[in-house]
Amino acid sequence: MQMTGNTILITGGASGIGRALAERFHALGNTVIIAGRREALLEQVAAAHPGMKSAVLDIADAAAIQRFAQQLMLEYPSLNAVIHNAGIMKTEILSEGKLEDAEATIATNLLGPIHLNAALIQHLEAQPHATIMTVSSGLAFAPLSLNPTYCATKAAIHSYTQSLRYQLKDSSVQVLELIPPYVQTELTGERQANDPHAMPLEEFTSEVMRLLETQPDATEICVERVKAQRFAAENGGYDAFFKQLNDMMTAARSK
Repeated sequence: MQMTGNTILITGGASGIGRALAERFHALGNTVIIAGRREALLEQVAAAHPGMKSAVLDIADAAAIQRFAQQLMLEYPSLNAVIHNAGIMKTEILSEGKLEDAEATIATNLLGPIHLNAALIQHLEAQPHATIMTVSSGLAFAPLSLNPTYCATKAAIHSYTQSLRYQLKDSSVQVLELIPPYVQTELTGERQANDPHAMPLEEFTSEVMRLLETQPDATEICVERVKAQRFAAENGGYDAFFKQLNDMMTAARSK
C-alpha cells in the first residue's frame, strides 16, 4: 500500500482499530476522513487532529451509503483508499431463536462493505493508485461459538475479498485484507478493552503500519499474534485449536 499522498476513508474511524489507523495515516500526511454513526465522537476525534475530516455514515443503511458516496466523491475527488473497518460483535444464544442481532451484524459487517464498494469502485478504478482494505478477523478462520454471526460475516469478508482482488487484478486498485487478532478495543465492551489476554491496540497498530510499509505487495496483513489462528487449518490440529479457543473464551466470559 502507498503510505503517503492518499485520501483515505476509514469507516468505524472514531474508535478502536479504525481510530488508531486514522491517527497513524494522518500523521504521515495523508488526508483522512473518518466515518461512522456517532457524529459527536467523530467531530471530537477529528478536532484533536487538525486537518482530519469526519462524516456521518450508517453503514447498515444501503440508501444512506449511496448518498454518502456521492457526496464523498464530490468533496474529495482525490479519494483513492477505503478501509472497511466498521463492525459490530454481539453474543448470540442460538437456541433462543432470535434474529435481530444476527441481521444487524450481517447488515453492518458484510452488506455494508459490499454496498460501499459498489458505490465507490468505478471512482477508485479511475485513480492512478488506489487501495481497498477490508478488515476481517482471526475469527474468520477459527470461530468463537459465542459470536456465530460475527465470525460468519468475517469469514464471508475473507472470501469476498479474495474474489474482489482477483476481479481487480488488472486494475490500479490494490485489495488488502487486515486480519486482526483479539485486540484491546471496546468492540464487545469494557472487558475487552482491558483484557490482558488481548493484544494492546498501540502494539497492534504499530505492527500493522510496519507490515504495510515493509511488505507493499502483501495481500493479507497478519501480525504475528494472529498467525496461529489464521493458519490453524493449514498447520494441522485445527479441532484442538478450536476447542481450546472456545473453552477458554467461554470460561472467561462466564466470570
